[in-house]
Amino acid sequence: MVLDFLAGVRVLDLSQFLPGPFATQLLADMGAGVLKVEPPAGDPLRRMDMMSGRPAPGDAPTPYYETVNAGKTVVRVDLKSEAGKNAFTRLVEAADVLLESYRPGVMERLGFGRERLAALNPGLIHCALSGYGQTGPKRLKAGHDINYIASTGALSASGVAERPIAMYPPAADYASALQAALAITGALVRRAKDGKGAFIDVSLAESMLAWQAWGLTAAAAGAKPALAGNLLSGGAACYQVYRTKDGRFVTLGALEAHFWKNFCEAMGHPDWIARQHETMPQTALIAEVAQAFGARPLTHWQ
Repeated sequence: MVLDFLAGVRVLDLSQFLPGPFATQLLADMGAGVLKVEPPAGDPLRRMDMMSGRPAPGDAPTPYYETVNAGKTVVRVDLKSEAGKNAFTRLVEAADVLLESYRPGVMERLGFGRERLAALNPGLIHCALSGYGQTGPKRLKAGHDINYIASTGALSASGVAERPIAMYPPAADYASALQAALAITGALVRRAKDGKGAFIDVSLAESMLAWQAWGLTAAAAGAKPALAGNLLSGGAACYQVYRTKDGRFVTLGALEAHFWKNFCEAMGHPDWIARQHETMPQTALIAEVAQAFGARPLTHWQ
């Protein structure tokens, strides 16, 4: 359902692939008008199969592209040409929000750095979305979702004890999109009061770091880092994925004592109740519960 909270807000979207387009899609879903400005060759996501990484067959935009660009108006502008620069200048002057996902320095080289944009439109809310932010030693470093979740510690808490497993959906991409949409919305609220524009620096790595709040809090209190094999990362029998007889999977989330007790009694194993808080990873208990789930097909457990 499209809401009308941001009706009348004009957004320029210079981003490509997933994080930026998803952020502006959230704004569009709240009623904003989004104009997606793509280079002459288009957004690469238009022609990419994200499940295989290969070019998609045919000429139609891929479902992955359409999912994060629904309802947007798309234009192609060559920002390296004089005509393209003039056209984009006019768009900036009329916009409320600009979101771009270039590496730091690219907008300056194109002639649309932070100061120039503010001069063209003092009320503009300019959101720069990048891997490691506009400042710092990694500002120019390229990366993808897996790099950001690794550098912030999230990857080490996933998978199994032997090795981390890459997350899907791409958490840093979506986390940064949510942060960007939230910050832009907040800036619009402030601008309604004082008329001032804003510059917002959102990084994928720092957005993912914010999702590590529990782990950072525990570490600050002297706890060991949350690695794979702990309560919420595969080490507990009560919070686990089990294979069924027909080769499918069932999830168990019985963290609370009374849910665990009900589960154990329903399974005919009251002897498991007192073992909920055994040292992790609970290899032996997990094996016993796995054997029980593996005796029946998924339909039995639904």
